[in-house]
Amino acid sequence: MRIAAPKFLCVLGVLCGFNLSAFALDREAFTVTKYDLQVTIEPRQQRLGARGKITLRNDSTQPQKVVALQISSSLSWRAIRAAEKPLQFVSQPLTSDIDHTGALSEAIVTLPADIKPKDSIELEVGYEGLITLDATRLLRVGVPEAIAKQTSWDHIGAAFTAVRGAGYVTWYPITTESADFSEGNSLFEVTDRWRAREAASEFHINLQIARQSDEAPPTLLCGASVSSSAEFGRNQASLAECSWKALGVITPILVVGDYRAESAGPLSLFSFQDHHAGAKTYSDALGLANAFVTDWFGRPTAPIAIADFADPHSAPFESGTLLMASMDNADTKLAGINLVHELTHSALASARPWVYEGLAHFAEAAYREQQGGREAALDLLSAHLAALADSEKDVPGGSGKDIAAPLANSFDEVYYRTKAAYVWWMLRDMIGDDAMKAAIAKYKADDDKDPKYVEGLIEAVSKRDLGWFFEDWVYRDRGLPEVKVQSAHAWADEKPGGSKRVQMITVTLENKSAVGAEMPFTVRCGGNDVTRRLEVRAKSVATVRVELPAAPSEVDVNDGSVPEADTSNNVFKVPGQ
Repeated sequence: MRIAAPKFLCVLGVLCGFNLSAFALDREAFTVTKYDLQVTIEPRQQRLGARGKITLRNDSTQPQKVVALQISSSLSWRAIRAAEKPLQFVSQPLTSDIDHTGALSEAIVTLPADIKPKDSIELEVGYEGLITLDATRLLRVGVPEAIAKQTSWDHIGAAFTAVRGAGYVTWYPITTESADFSEGNSLFEVTDRWRAREAASEFHINLQIARQSDEAPPTLLCGASVSSSAEFGRNQASLAECSWKALGVITPILVVGDYRAESAGPLSLFSFQDHHAGAKTYSDALGLANAFVTDWFGRPTAPIAIADFADPHSAPFESGTLLMASMDNADTKLAGINLVHELTHSALASARPWVYEGLAHFAEAAYREQQGGREAALDLLSAHLAALADSEKDVPGGSGKDIAAPLANSFDEVYYRTKAAYVWWMLRDMIGDDAMKAAIAKYKADDDKDPKYVEGLIEAVSKRDLGWFFEDWVYRDRGLPEVKVQSAHAWADEKPGGSKRVQMITVTLENKSAVGAEMPFTVRCGGNDVTRRLEVRAKSVATVRVELPAAPSEVDVNDGSVPEADTSNNVFKVPGQ
């Protein structure tokens, strides 16, 4: 007892010291700029073990002696070292919905010396634990159990393994504040800040899968293709390697399954034996999808993959050029749309999320238009419009003051997927297909160093000044437009010479918001409708005169191609008609 008591007091003192430090701890002071990890998965034990090196950069304005590293609460820290010397750390739980368990295992680490702003330190880390299916974070905010499990499908299993990275399962170290689903947009704000900080981070992983002597080698995926594989004799292990020079919007994912693989061009399909018909649906849709993407974006060349789910009810998920989607009874229309999305990524790379993902979602809608018409395309675009409107509702459009990160810099999925898709669609409506294709053909990711690079390409080919549009939609977040018909005056007039009377209408559109748009409007004329477009800048009105084939009954503004804050006033009855 005389020996144990001093040790106990010593440990207690350390803990108290850490608690005092943690009180003022800046969890976002450091950014992990490089990952080099060796990960071992034991499917039958549902176990993951990792060791390797991470590089941390001090992005704060003050020297830092303490760093907080977090992994999933189902994993445990085993070692943290610097320059081959063990570092003192205390592990504690941290409630956070950035992990599927709803909590993190946080290591508060004392560094060997103060790290000055912009300086870096390399740490060796080791950790291990179980990753089982866990929907805790969704269940505690009231999501029905069946939906929660279909959404939080991450787990290691004997028959199938699929584990997404941070934001789902924190199987590699991160540095963030706590995030809570129940506190407004807390989770998304924390995640977006972390993604922005790690956008340029390098990620390299060697993945090893242990297996029984009587088991056939499984397929291993941590990206769109397996870069290498090997067998290790009696150890009965398989190996895959994946690397990303910059994470961007990519979420590293680990997938292990007894897949049936087939390849065609840049596409690899990984399906389960009983889902052969669904895989064939994708194969059959490839030709049309590839031709469409080649016409718009150039020939797809980078590897892409679509991997099957063991549970057909699992929600789809995309990471870079790897799409997880069930091939059980795959729908032909959906298969084509999924292929177009991934092939667009294959054809056009960009470090800017609004370009990379926005164009892929725009391509989905444009392909849907080709297959089913404009209305079908706009229906597809509007699938997540409610989420966008909700995200933009707190932006004080009247003042023009920005709250959220503008689209050009956003790592918010709602923005760089949904809003960006609308931006590309509106640009295409404004300048036409040929000009849009010409601008895209000139795009080079390596040249895109200035936020106004894309604007320059589009203005050059279209011969239009679109600075106002990019200012309102891309460079600043000024909310969504709110445009209505202020007035519509119809009358009959005589053509020169008095030989025939023609029907005319003058339409005035009013924009109450701080964001301008080129608005489509349709004059209803008993089946002989006339559609025109009118540029309406922020806080202004615009008027146009239109010749009609017959007397008008109403004017409808916006066909759904422009996301609006309020569409309840988009129909105007023409007086006296």
